[in-house]
Amino acid sequence: MAATVLVVEDETKIRDLVRRYLERDGLAVLTTGSGAEALMMLETQSVDLIVLDLNLPDVSGEAVATEVRSRSVIPILMLTAKSAEVDRIRGLELGADDYLTKPFSPRELVLRVQAVLRRSRSVVGADAATAFGEGTLIIDEDRHDLIVRGQSVGLTPTEWALLVALTGAPGRVFSRSELINRLRGYEFDGYERTVDSHVKNLRRKIEFDPHEPAIVETILGVGYRLGLRRDA
Repeated sequence: MAATVLVVEDETKIRDLVRRYLERDGLAVLTTGSGAEALMMLETQSVDLIVLDLNLPDVSGEAVATEVRSRSVIPILMLTAKSAEVDRIRGLELGADDYLTKPFSPRELVLRVQAVLRRSRSVVGADAATAFGEGTLIIDEDRHDLIVRGQSVGLTPTEWALLVALTGAPGRVFSRSELINRLRGYEFDGYERTVDSHVKNLRRKIEFDPHEPAIVETILGVGYRLGLRRDA
C-alpha cells in the first residue's frame, strides 16, 4: 500500500507541483492550504508524513508542528522560505524530521520524503530487545519499541534512527557529519549543527536530566556517543 503524504501549502502552484511529483513517485497525496484544516484532517485521515509550509494564512506552520508533536510522531518535512540557520534550527527543535527551503528542487523534495519514510518504516531485524545501563534503556528494533526507566517512549523517525545508530556501537563517538548522513539516508550537504537539534529533542524524551545527559553524551569538538554499556 502506498504511503500517504499530507501537503500543507497555501500557494496553489507550489501545492499542485508537490502533489504531482509525489504522486508520480507512487505516493498517495492529500492537500490543504490551511493549518487549521490540516489539524482536522489528521483527526480522520491516516497520514504517513506531513510536508508543512511554515507561512500559512491562518494557523502558523510552527503552531501546526507543535500541535502535531504534542500527540503524534508522524514525520514532518518543513517547506519554507525561511532560510536562515536560526529558522532551520527552530524548525528542527519543534520536531521536524527535515527542513527544505524555497526555492527548491521537486526531485530533491521527493528524495527527502522517501528518505524520511524509509526511516519511519525501517526494521533492522534484531533477534530480541537489547538493554543498556542495567535496564535503564531497552530498545527493540523488531517491534520499534523503546522503554526508558520502565516507561514506553515514542520517538520520531529521525530520533529513532539517531538512537539506533548510537546503540549499535555503545561507546563509539560519532561525528556530526557522520550522523547527519546516516539520518538523511543519503549524502546531505547541510548544517551539521542540525544534529544538535535532534539530539536536544531526543534528550528531552530519554534523559533523567537533559541538562546533565547520561545516555547521549557530548564529546566536545567531536560529536556524540552512547553513555550506557550494553547489558550482558
